[in-house]
This record gives sequence, C-alpha cells and structure tokens, in this order.
Amino acid sequence: MKLNRLADLYADPGPFASAYVEVSREQEDGDRLAELQARAARDALVEQGAPEPLAQQVADRLAASTHEGGTVSRCVVASERGVLLDALTHRHHAQPTVAYDVLPDVTAWLADESLLVPHVLVLVDHEGGRVTTFGSDPAHPDREADLRKADPNEHKFKGGGWGHLRYQHNTENVWYHRAEEVATELRQQLQDGPDLVVLAGDPQSRPKLLEALGEVQATVVQVDGGSRSADGGDEALQAAVLDVLREQVVARGVADLHELRDRLGQGTRVATGLSEVVPALVRGQVDRLYLDPDAAAEHDLSVDAYPGLTLGAVTSTGELRADRALVAAACLTDADVVVARTSRLVGTPVAAVLRWDQSAVGDTA
Repeated sequence: MKLNRLADLYADPGPFASAYVEVSREQEDGDRLAELQARAARDALVEQGAPEPLAQQVADRLAASTHEGGTVSRCVVASERGVLLDALTHRHHAQPTVAYDVLPDVTAWLADESLLVPHVLVLVDHEGGRVTTFGSDPAHPDREADLRKADPNEHKFKGGGWGHLRYQHNTENVWYHRAEEVATELRQQLQDGPDLVVLAGDPQSRPKLLEALGEVQATVVQVDGGSRSADGGDEALQAAVLDVLREQVVARGVADLHELRDRLGQGTRVATGLSEVVPALVRGQVDRLYLDPDAAAEHDLSVDAYPGLTLGAVTSTGELRADRALVAAACLTDADVVVARTSRLVGTPVAAVLRWDQSAVGDTA
C-alpha cells in the first residue's frame, strides 16, 4: 500500500490532532450516537493537551454527515492550519483512536485501509454493460462508464421461419458489438488502474465479453449476481464482490509474507527490527515495510539515535512512538507498507524488503 494520500500531513510542522472513530448512522438514533462519538473525541484531545479550537475542529468534521449508509468509520487529522486528512472506511471500529502528538496517528486507519483491494467491477447483459473502477474509496468510484443501450426491437418481433432467424442473427451481432464496446472501455480502465476484474451480470453475456476482451494483464473473477434474474438483487451482488475482495486480501497478504520469508532465508535485501529498519529508511533503501502497528506502538524511537532521519516539516528530538515515526518515514521515502501481525513477522514489530543490499554496496566501494 502506497502512502501518497498522507504526503500533505508531513508537509505540516504539527502538532497534530488525530481521531479515528466509527460514525455509522445506520441505527435509528445514529445521528445522536455520531455526535456523542465526536464530542468524546474532542474531550479526549483536550485532555491530551490539544487547544480547544483545534479539538472542536476535529469534532465538527467527525460529526458532519458522511452521506454514506452502512458501517462507516472516519479518520480526521488536523493541525492549527486546518483539516489535513478526512478519510472514510466501511469498517467497524468500535474502539475510538484519539491522539494529540507531534506526529499524526493514522496506524489504526491504515490497518483498515490495507484491507481494501482496488478493482474494476463489470456488470454485463445483452444491452451492454457498466464498467466501474474502485480505488482506495469503495463508496466513490474513480471512474465509471455506463454503456448499456436498449434494443428498441427486442421483444417486439413476432412470428417464426427465416424472418425470425434473420432477426436472431442480427440481434446476436448487436450483442457482440456491445460486448466489444464494453471490452474496449474495460481495457482503458485497466491501463493505469487495478489488476483485478470482478465480472458479474448475465451468464450468457459474460463469455461474449471475455471473448471480446482477449488477453489482459489482470485477474478476472466471475461472480453470480448483477443480472436481472439474479436472486437477492444488489445486496447479493455486494456480498459476492466482498467475498472476492476478502480472498484477494488473504492471497496478496500471503504472497507478501512469502517474499519476506524468502528474503530472510536468503539473508539478502532484508532488514528486521527497529535497529536495522530505521537506518534503511534513513538511506531511502526500504522498498516494502512490514509493520505490526499494535506491537510497534509499544516501542519508542529516539530521533537523536538515528542521524539523518527526517520526518518532513516536523522538527522533533527525543522519543517518538515507533509506529507513528515508521509510517512517516515510509511515506517520505515512497515505501510500500504491508500491515501484518508480529506472529507473522518472525517475532519483530517491523521488517523490510530492501531496494538494494547494503553489503553489496560496501563491497564495491
């Protein structure tokens, strides 16, 4: 997971008021509950030393309507210069996370954000299809194209014989042409987008689309649902898509951890523990950072012990909470972040796959 969305945070000198709170309004008294959550976050920030106007600014943003249904949690980070991050996840976050500190606290939000899988959802039928790219925000697509066109002659032709066969042939041609249009749009959305396609809709139309699509550098997973005759409607389709995304999270997480273990076995281009990973971050050497946020939060990182460690516009000495400092350093050095658990990180809260092997550089110097 790239941290590009967080770049503006570290261009601000702070200090920061951070809150990650569930603000769902699906219950009957949802508005009141969201307001109570926002008020509790404000009080906690003030208790930690945040100026009251800053704490109130965070509370106001938390209490504002998200215009989203279902389960919604909101991450807000602000400084005296205003709100710097306002992000939603469709995840249950029962325990609010609130902090006033020299660095933003976004690790709990990142843990939920890492469960998102960018994908392209394609719904097809004989009228064409709808192609939608979902990136980091499942509620707001990055791109959407509706290519469905109703056939005015459909269901109007009566009779049989050669005339009916000729009509049927022409209709098939129209359907294949529309499948080609959908395939063209899908290829365009895949160019700079996700590498996962979830294909749903009419079971008879899906093979036509796949034939028109040809070979693409993407994984295509078909699911039932999305057709007019499908049981369960939109809810069934959403459940089917969510099952696919969960499977992808597991598969990709396993692949990431396999890479780390392979590197550990080879003893090359790998770092484990704060004492190895932080110097690698200082050198801009980390390609992928594996982080257990909860375990890392139990450690302090001394800025003075790592000359050259920069945290953007934040100027700080002394001890910082390790999880917050590691996220900042990863963002500023363009490192990918994989959220994992210590049990899978060979007993350490942080590990890294490196862009180059430092010992090899030393040998050639």
